[in-house]
Amino acid sequence: MDHGTEHGSGTGTGTGTGTGSATAAAAAAAQTTPSHRDLAELRELKTELTRFMLAYKFATDEMMTKINILKEEFASIHDYSPIEHVASRLKSPEGILKKAVRKGCPLVLDDIRAQIQDIAGIRITCSFISDTYRILDMLTSQLDVTVLEVKDYIAAPKPNGYKSLHLIVDIPVFMSDRVDEVTVEIQIRTVAMDFWASLEHKIYYKYRGAVPIDLVADLKQAADVANRLDLKMEGLHDQVLAMDPDGRSETDLLEIAGLSQLALPEGLLAAISRTRAAAPSGADRPEAEQDDEDEAAG
Repeated sequence: MDHGTEHGSGTGTGTGTGTGSATAAAAAAAQTTPSHRDLAELRELKTELTRFMLAYKFATDEMMTKINILKEEFASIHDYSPIEHVASRLKSPEGILKKAVRKGCPLVLDDIRAQIQDIAGIRITCSFISDTYRILDMLTSQLDVTVLEVKDYIAAPKPNGYKSLHLIVDIPVFMSDRVDEVTVEIQIRTVAMDFWASLEHKIYYKYRGAVPIDLVADLKQAADVANRLDLKMEGLHDQVLAMDPDGRSETDLLEIAGLSQLALPEGLLAAISRTRAAAPSGADRPEAEQDDEDEAAG
């Protein structure tokens, strides 16, 4: 009897414990298994994140198209293109998250959109300093480009010697069901400025920001050398532009034309000189055009 009672008690206790454990496990599983509502919210979040990243990609594509149109136009119609090279980049979601944390920005898409302005970035490299301002004017004059901020680090370099034009703009992106105003950062600099900035970035990355003071001084000196190179090369470029293909300067052309003795506005004299320099000679003009002139003379 005692044995039977003991056995019965043992069986009852074991069964109760097993049932309780199974119930607890089932409850835990129910808590960890996403509900239909949770899955719907996750899908909605994924859609919003995808839209967020696509908007910046499309804005970058639009700006790159604008810049490449200018580049091709200059290459096809004008003597040279002020745009040497164009590159774009889009921050990764991880990069955006890290920057948001560093800035103390709430991890909410609207806040990130408002506070982080370099998610989409474009860098334009030009030959000469004057070209950087020329491109700046061309981009900011386009009707669908809203200028938010311009920082001129060429006129006022950073203490370490960094030079560049920084332009923050909004551009409309037309989606299937909405129009998003998306922010793009554009940097415009010369080849010399870009070379210096690339080297400076590598050095700061290598030393994790703690660059030795003597190396900082060397970088500043290198920035000054790059600036002198920019000025020298632009001066040479201006001299070349002032010469026609035969090596005659604008002043020589005016003397030949006998126009320099006339009291004409300086701008008009320059325009006449450029027209004469660009005009084809009789041997180069179409035969029909020469025939028309001969007939008129006769």
